[in-house]
Formats: sequence, structure tokens, C-alpha cells
Amino acid sequence: VNACVDVVLSGVKLLEALGLEPAEGRNHAVLNSGQDLREAFAHFMERGAAAERFFSDAEAFQAIARTASEHPAAQLYVGGNAALIGQKLATNPDLKILLCGPVGPKLHELLDDNVVVPPESMQERDEFHLILEYQAGEQWGRVRAPAANRFIFSHDLSNGALNMLEVFVSSLDEFQPDLVVLSGLHMMEGQSKEMRQRRLMEAVASISDIPTDIPIHLELASMTDQDFMSNIMHQQVFPLVNSIGLNEQELLFLTQAASGPHASLASWSGIPDVGVVSDILFWILKEHGKAAERASDLTRIHFHTLAYHILVTVDGHWGNQAAAVAAGARAAGTQACATDTIDTSKVFLKAPLEFVTSHTEAPSKISLNPDEPVVLWHREGISFHFTPVLVCKDPVRTVGLGDAISAEGLLYSEVYPQ
Repeated sequence: VNACVDVVLSGVKLLEALGLEPAEGRNHAVLNSGQDLREAFAHFMERGAAAERFFSDAEAFQAIARTASEHPAAQLYVGGNAALIGQKLATNPDLKILLCGPVGPKLHELLDDNVVVPPESMQERDEFHLILEYQAGEQWGRVRAPAANRFIFSHDLSNGALNMLEVFVSSLDEFQPDLVVLSGLHMMEGQSKEMRQRRLMEAVASISDIPTDIPIHLELASMTDQDFMSNIMHQQVFPLVNSIGLNEQELLFLTQAASGPHASLASWSGIPDVGVVSDILFWILKEHGKAAERASDLTRIHFHTLAYHILVTVDGHWGNQAAAVAAGARAAGTQACATDTIDTSKVFLKAPLEFVTSHTEAPSKISLNPDEPVVLWHREGISFHFTPVLVCKDPVRTVGLGDAISAEGLLYSEVYPQ
């Protein structure tokens, strides 16, 4: 239920256009000013890490958004995880997509013809999200980016309040979907704690109204509030959904918020360790997934990081997972390079060629075989499908990559009726 117009441009170019000088990096959970913006941008650029923040001052944000969208180097795209997943699925001519996010005139013009927007979802003004990209090795003052990534910020109240969720759920009766994809919960972080808690309860009530025979996938995104993450996980949203999509930042934040395995790890250094990732994924499904003693529907997690993807499923609920994880990896390589098929001259392998599958129990050691790139292992009724990613050397566009990966993985996944 989150949709917007993404304004994509070089972070350094925008900060220069705004007259903001290079600063010492400093993390801010919420941006209140241009000063906060330049410090937070420097902080994440220095680490080569992706982040998403709320900008609290509406007027200051409108001025920044105007400068950004009118910049000659700016590109305008469909944005918001829900709209991006919808847009990716809509490239399949046999699919009809229902999108309920706040859709303004510019966004409506950018959406694929296969995407249906209910009239109640239309609004007069677009929500803009600013995506400041930087390249590997790029400098800004004393800061040098170790990897290409982006810093995203917005002042987005409509998506932040999940305004369109009820419209979405009430439209499902008529639309009769085969799959529901939810995203946008991270946008609620800009709300006050009370408002957020109340809205989350309403969201849970709405999601509970979706017929149980329709699988629900939840796409997570960058968050900063551990209590909120813990609420989503423990009491409320995880048990209602069948599937989750997330990246390495969200995975680590999740285990830190709920004191899971490897929670003392402050951040990843380089490529996330496969054994550590597997331990956390296993724990999520073991502790919060479907089990005889627990009222939860969660049976699938699609994890993606730059170098590799892992699809983890509770046995007996999903099929075709080798194809699904491979399709997601292929989508990552083609979309980042903006090619129709993988061009081997434009990609390279960054995945570890050998790894262990766990650090908390007796691990198996795995060596990758190029002839069979999808590796499978099992642990207590849970299956892991791992594949390396052919990483684009000079990415044309990194935005929406996680959404494209999750959408493609879902398209190839077979859900068994229970």
C-alpha cells in the first residue's frame, strides 16, 4: 500500500545544488533539516550502506524535492515497494495487478496498463521520495564510498499512515486475487508512537479480514525503531502472513530487535556470512513460523543481499523453490545492468565459493558448483535454497532491486493448498 514517485539522482549533485558542504558523518533516526541530511548521507555513504529516513519538516522537504525533481540529471520513476512490485509483476502480460497506494497524476502516468488503481486511491498531489545514489569509489569531501548504494528520504504522510490499506482490503472481494503483497509498514516510523501503535492494530484487523486461502507476502524495508519491529514480529503481523522478503540490513535489525541469534553483531563487514544469515533465517521460522503449537501462517522467507540470495521454506508448503530463487537472482543481474538477459561481460561473481551453513549447530561445508548454482540444504523440517548472484559491474539503477527480486521469486513459487 505504499506508492510514490521516485526522484533518482546523484546524492553529491543534489547536496551541491542545495549548497550543502561535505560534513562529518552522523546517523539521524529522523531528518529535521538540511544539516541532518548532509550528516546522515555522509554517514551511510562512508559505509556503502543503504538507508531510508523520514524528513520531518514539510516545507523544507517540498523545497528540496522541487530542486531535486527539476535537476537536469534527475530521473523520475514509479516508487514505493508496493508500486514497484506491482509494476514488476505487470510486465507479465497474463497478470492483472490491483494497486492501492496514494496515486497522484505523475505516478498514474508512469504505471503499466495492467495495473488497476481504484478511484479511492487517486489523489491530487504526488508523494515524492528522493533517492540519492552514489557510486563505488565516489568522493564527497573526505568521504569515499566503498560500494555503490543509495540514501532515501521523504516527507510522506499518506504512505506513513497506510492511508490506503482499508481501501485495498475492501477492493479484494471484487478483484479476487490469487496473491496479496503487502508493504509499507516501515513508512509508519514517521508517526508518533501512539498513532503508530493504533494504526498497526487497525492494519492487523484489516489483514485478518483477507480470506485465509489467499497467500500473503510482506516486503520489509529499512527501519530504525526496535520496539516497532518487535511488535510487527512478535504479536502482530508475522503470524498473519505466509511469506516475507528482506535484505541483510533488515535481517540484522530484526534479530537485534528480538534478541535472536548473532544479535550482538553490530553490522555486517563486507559480504554477510552465509552461516550467520542462515542461523537468523532458521530462528525466524522456528520461533515465529508455522508450527503445531503456534497460530502462525509464516512458512517462507526470501532473503536477498548483493552477492547471493537464500529462499527458506517450511517443508510441505511451497514448491518450485530452486526456480524461484534462481529467477530472483537473474532479475537482480538484468535489472541492475538494464539488460534483457544476463550479459556475462557486464557481471561478476561476488558470492563466497565455499561457506558453512551454520555457526550455532554442526554445520555442513558447501563448495559452489557452477553447473548446479542452486544449493539445497535442510535443517529440522526447513529447506534452504541458496544461489549466488551475477552482480552488475556498473549498475545503471539499484532502486527497486529488492522489490524486483521478491516479485520474480513469488511469480515462480508454487504454494500448496493446505
